[in-house]
This record gives sequence, structure tokens and C-alpha cells, in this order.
Amino acid sequence: MSANVPELLDAWRMVAARRRFDGRVPLSGLERLQGLVADTEGECAYALEFGRDEALQVPYVELTIETALPLTCQRSMQRFLLPVSLVQRLGLIRDEDEEQALPPDYEALLVPEDGNLRPLDLVEDELVLAVPVVPLAPGSEAVERDFSATSEELDKANPFAALAALKKQ
Repeated sequence: MSANVPELLDAWRMVAARRRFDGRVPLSGLERLQGLVADTEGECAYALEFGRDEALQVPYVELTIETALPLTCQRSMQRFLLPVSLVQRLGLIRDEDEEQALPPDYEALLVPEDGNLRPLDLVEDELVLAVPVVPLAPGSEAVERDFSATSEELDKANPFAALAALKKQ
């Protein structure tokens, strides 16, 4: 993690001060992401900007992420890099009832009672959500083949043939 980004941030103090933090973290430092990617080579650049919405006075943190996730294409089984470039505005709420008051383009982020947030947890959450359920490399072609039965498979006796003979009796 970058030296200028603390491990814990007091969300409410950061909103009041309108602070911004820029950092970089190696993908190997994000534990929950490791099971979803092909390997942990590379790093992620991120920025956290705290503020308050001008019109509605909603406290928020805006998260910007730039990285390339190494994934395994499920068509070709080859490694490829999925570019991830996202900006997510998270509305800071103290309890779940406040979620309904957030504007539609905000995602809710429930702040713990002590007000402390872990910046890397926010980054890792967004990267986990960015991984597709079935990774497919751009430009890869679907494998469309007819797999016909071999003569050996065709010559095997049908295991249900004996049942058919019993049914006829």
C-alpha cells in the first residue's frame, strides 16, 4: 500500500476535511481477490476522495480504480488481462434506514460505529465485484464442435437393455 494512505481512516473527519488519498497496492496484497484471478502479478492504482454532496448534503467517498486483472479465459483457458477502470461514489450511512435517502447513483456504504474505514477493503470489494462470473477474453471464439460417440462407446451394451427385456415379460 502507498505510504501516504493510512491503514484506517476516520470517515466523518475525512468528509469534513474533504480529503483525497491516492495510492497503489500490489494485487498480491489483496487476499480475497487471489482466488478469483489467474495470478497476482501487477498492481492497482486507486484514489479515495471524501466530500459532501452540494445539493443533498450526503456524505460520500468517491473511489477511482485503474488496474488490469489477470484472468483465465474460460473458452481458451489462456491468461488474459481484463482492464478495470471504474469510478464509484459510495454514500456514507450510519444505519440501514438512511440508504433510502441516497440519490440513485450512489451505492450505500455502512460505516462502522467507530467511523473507521479500511481503504484497501473498499478497493478490494470493488475489484471482487469487477471480476466476471465467466471470464472470456475479448476476441476469443466459442468452441463449437460436434463430439460424436466413438465406435467403442457405440458397441458397449446398453445398461438398461436388461430392464427392457424384463418389461416385455
